[in-house]
Amino acid sequence: MPNQVSIPFKKTYAIPLKQAVYDHIQAKHHDAHPEAFKWDIGRWESLRKAATSGIVHVDRVNDFISYHAQLVFILTKLPADIALEIPYAPVFSPAALPVTLSNLHYERCAVLFNLAALYSQLGSSEDRSTSDGVKRASAHYQSAAGVLSYLGGSPLSKFQVSLVDETIPSDLSEPFVKSFEWLMLAQAQECAWQLAVLGQKSNGVIARLATQVALLYGSALSTLREASSSNRPTLPNDWLAFLETKQAHFDAAAQYRKGIDDTENSRYGHELARLGAARASAKGGYAIARRSGVATAVIQDIKSLLEIVESNVTRAQRDNDLIYHQDVPALSALPVVSPFPVAKSTIPAGIQEPARALGNDAMIFGELLSWGARLAIEIYNDRKQTVIKEDVIGLAQSLNDNRERTLHELNLPTALEALDKPIGLPPSLLSKAEEVRLDNGPDRIERSIEDVRLLARRTADILTDAMDILDEEASEDERHREGGLSQRLPSHQANEELTAKAERYRSILEQAAESDAVVRQRWDEWEKNIVELTWDEAALEASVPSSTSSGAQSGRSAAPSTLPHARALRVLLEQLDDLAREREQLSHRAQRLADADDIEPRIRREASGVERWADVQPSIFEDTLDEEIAKYDKFRNDIQQGGEKQGELLGMLKARMQTFLESRRDDRSVKERENALQSLDLAYHKYKEITRHLEEGLQFYNDLAALLMKFKENCKGWVNDRRSEMLSLTQTMNAMSMRPEESLAPTPSIATPNRPSISSAHQRNSEHVLQTPSARPTRKIAMDLPPPDSDQWQTIDLPTPPPSKPASRKRAVPQ
Repeated sequence: MPNQVSIPFKKTYAIPLKQAVYDHIQAKHHDAHPEAFKWDIGRWESLRKAATSGIVHVDRVNDFISYHAQLVFILTKLPADIALEIPYAPVFSPAALPVTLSNLHYERCAVLFNLAALYSQLGSSEDRSTSDGVKRASAHYQSAAGVLSYLGGSPLSKFQVSLVDETIPSDLSEPFVKSFEWLMLAQAQECAWQLAVLGQKSNGVIARLATQVALLYGSALSTLREASSSNRPTLPNDWLAFLETKQAHFDAAAQYRKGIDDTENSRYGHELARLGAARASAKGGYAIARRSGVATAVIQDIKSLLEIVESNVTRAQRDNDLIYHQDVPALSALPVVSPFPVAKSTIPAGIQEPARALGNDAMIFGELLSWGARLAIEIYNDRKQTVIKEDVIGLAQSLNDNRERTLHELNLPTALEALDKPIGLPPSLLSKAEEVRLDNGPDRIERSIEDVRLLARRTADILTDAMDILDEEASEDERHREGGLSQRLPSHQANEELTAKAERYRSILEQAAESDAVVRQRWDEWEKNIVELTWDEAALEASVPSSTSSGAQSGRSAAPSTLPHARALRVLLEQLDDLAREREQLSHRAQRLADADDIEPRIRREASGVERWADVQPSIFEDTLDEEIAKYDKFRNDIQQGGEKQGELLGMLKARMQTFLESRRDDRSVKERENALQSLDLAYHKYKEITRHLEEGLQFYNDLAALLMKFKENCKGWVNDRRSEMLSLTQTMNAMSMRPEESLAPTPSIATPNRPSISSAHQRNSEHVLQTPSARPTRKIAMDLPPPDSDQWQTIDLPTPPPSKPASRKRAVPQ
């Protein structure tokens, strides 16, 4: 039986590689067809099969190195998450549920870990009874340490950064990987010490080699002990004891050999002090080894050393008492045995330089556009749409809103229309009434209100179903606990994250219900006026008073002092209309440019010039993105200039309107007609506002229903995991009850593995989701107008019309 240990493989299982790659290419690479990469996928599958075979042979090293090199190149072409669920069992619990992550960095790190395990198993399988066997074992251990050293650098760092909600598996955590690196170096140094013993090197050299062995075993032990509980993997009981025993063994061996060196140099008192220290270390290590059940070979080694030290203590004490009579100093007063490091971490060339490992072999996905370049294209398209939406169309809409708000404050153009047409209705109002009439506005609002109410109820039902699933599992858990199975967290603690998220969803639904109630209240207030807009032209005209009095009917017209101000106001309004049309044209031109703008050819050209093995990040193309997006600056600048001119015109308009009002201050009939016309105009704007909020409500509940369906599936998955865990625990307990002779054995701990995140999109159930026109999923209700028939219309300042862009509403997705 060997007196050294090897690292076991991390067990894995088959993965749906082909389907995941097909789906990713179809979703992200619209210019490529998955069938074009059939060879690449097949090559990937064959390399993974060879690297995960579990066969221990030196020829398998090349399989691991080739697969790792291809993975490095694949990660320059694909993002870490391509919705490919990759399972690996904990290294010391191959039969446990695997930790499954959708992350290609996870695959790379696990492959490197298993390569280190292969090297360690090759080293432990060597015959170390000969010098050649010891040398081969040492080389394998140093290679294992080198792979672990490489794994603990960039691969683990990238893996950690790529994780979002998940935590890194404990057996791939930095402390665990580092402790195994120390262990492999310790065993390689032990081989160097063994060679020195076989080669009969000086006792001083052998002592220094043994000191370094003890230091390395101690580093492996302390690294594991200092790791936090969350990063400490579950180790076999004898592993820590093995490390302690080995550290004590070589502490004792170093002092024993240095004691012989002291004897050879006539330092007999020093020898006795060192032999005493060696005896203490050997006794402690032997006690740990016997108590913890480490391998028989390890126990026998330290026992033999202890016997040799004991016999030498007797001999040295007798000789010093009878012959030398030297004082025995304290161990702390003696020179320290300085370590002599020989073993070092050796990173295989194919791991250090992946391109060298492949040589002339074809690279998987060599013709695919790298994920970094693809992401740069997506970033540019997002920026482009943001510029169009906010800096061009949004800015133009904001200026239009400001114009409309000012005109409503000034009662324009209603005041001029009432003056120009003392009877009848203005054409602008007739067109608005026709729009509401053709939309069948009141019925449309009633239907939308009912649809929102129905969808809100069904969305709430989905959340209720999800909570019922958790409640059912909690009841099952309570029954199991009453039956004596309590080796895991109770449901109310284990499902805290899910229940907290459910509470946030419930709060969002309550806030949405309040907003829906406000919309229904506003409809109740304005229903009468909106219904008036659906009347035919004759009825609508009869509802609006004329501004002609008896004097006017006999031929009186507008006062001569009013007409110049009215003409000036019309000129200013025409100039404002011209600016609005210019903004609309600029917005359309910018949108047409954006629709035809394709940055992909340029990104492809620049990506082709990047070194093939480079990790292409989107930041490489930042200057290109800035240069391309700059062509939209002219639209924003032109709209801003128009906005400045509009501000000047609105200032002139306010001043001229004040003069206009003073010139017709005593004309009461005109004021009555203005108020009536504006009431109808406001009813139209209120109709548009209510319908917009209802559309937002439908879209909001559609989006929330989709999120809650996914949340419900997450609850189902969590419950299934809990049931599987309970089944495993029940089977374990039943097996133990059938074997009473094993009842004294420690109960194996049941570790809950990380459940894979559900990344697949759920189709919206047509029973719960109403298909509605696209609308923003956020909304805010803010109306402060008096009721339509209130007398306050004669005394208050007219309100600002609602902005055409919907105000923000809290998003359905909880942060």
